[in-house]
Amino acid sequence: MTVSRCLRDPTQVSPELRDKIAASVEELGYIPNRAPDILSNAKSQVIGVLVPSLTNQVFAEVLRGIETVTTPAGYQTMIAHYGYSAELEEQSIASLLSYNVDAIILSQTTHTDKSRKMLATASIPIVEIMDCVSPVVEQAVGFDNTAAAEAMTRAMIEKGHQRIAYFAARMDQRTIQKMQGYERAMQASGLSPFTLQTEEASSFTLGSTLLTQALDEHPDVDGIFCTNDDLAIGALYECQRRNIKVPDDIAIAGFHGLDISKAMVPRLATVVTPREQIGKVAAEQLLERLKGRTIWRTAIDLGYHIEMGESL
Repeated sequence: MTVSRCLRDPTQVSPELRDKIAASVEELGYIPNRAPDILSNAKSQVIGVLVPSLTNQVFAEVLRGIETVTTPAGYQTMIAHYGYSAELEEQSIASLLSYNVDAIILSQTTHTDKSRKMLATASIPIVEIMDCVSPVVEQAVGFDNTAAAEAMTRAMIEKGHQRIAYFAARMDQRTIQKMQGYERAMQASGLSPFTLQTEEASSFTLGSTLLTQALDEHPDVDGIFCTNDDLAIGALYECQRRNIKVPDDIAIAGFHGLDISKAMVPRLATVVTPREQIGKVAAEQLLERLKGRTIWRTAIDLGYHIEMGESL
């Protein structure tokens, strides 16, 4: 009983006894079985995290931010991905909740009705990330995607570019928000928006393909704004392959400010977003609520900034 009490909460035994038990655990290679605690409705010390992709660097940085908070606090993260599908997200939410996670982080604010019902029934802290303006289940940590895209489009227009195309992939909620910001800025300046949309996953190759399509449909295009850096980098490399000068002939801008954008020649203009900080703050909010906090900010806006780079 003493060993069990120590493994659950080391502060409940004396330092001398704690050291003895720790030495025995080390020698035996013992791994505590936490299933009984979970089944008895005790805390699982696990935070569920749902991301749309495990290969997207944006969410790799979000996860790093989350675990800089959860790991020192003694929490594990249980990660699931849903491939930008609301139906798969629903299945993943059900799976995470079946493990009795203490709290959950979601990467979007659009969910199926069943997902919302399950989350309500679970009665655990919930934070949605990467967006701070859409209606939320409980709490959101992120930034204003529409305002960010509008600001970058204005920056391109102020640089003298008027025939600006927008490249959109996946067509998830945040991509649509960014596209709306681009269209708002174009229309406010009396310019005609031109978007190329695809449900395909973003990639350098897709950026190259969309650049080719844009030139075929609008040979006079003088600016490209992409929903993320992957597409922008692919478009820029395709311009270089065609001997199109960037930014003299065509300006190119991306979104998120991935590390590669700083190492390119020319350096990519991009909207820099605080991915790691979003993960960190989301985790901090959840842990505070797990400690008993009953009042919290519904939406936390961590902002963005425009990096002009050398491609504008």
